[in-house]
Amino acid sequence: MRARRRSTSGHDYLHDALTLLAGWSLEGRDIKRTLRIDDAQHAALTERIKVVADALQMRPTVRRLDGYTQIMVSPEDGGALTAGEVTLAARIEDAYRSVTTSCG
Repeated sequence: MRARRRSTSGHDYLHDALTLLAGWSLEGRDIKRTLRIDDAQHAALTERIKVVADALQMRPTVRRLDGYTQIMVSPEDGGALTAGEVTLAARIEDAYRSVTTSCG
């Protein structure tokens, strides 16, 4: 069972967790991030995202456009934001830091 949004002391803990992920934004029900990285870094990041997403059984959208990598993590079946999406965003952020440190 996936955790649904909950309020704790008037705060939505998932949105609080998302605010700790610099560069990520919540747009509607999607979590989005745009990165300016080179093609080699994009390829390495895409591979790492695939591994993490497969492990979490999620399917983020990753695309390359005009020198930018755009990542979108959406709730399954258009449902509410869950801890899974926020976890995936955090793992992608870790992969991004690793790729940009090792590739350049």
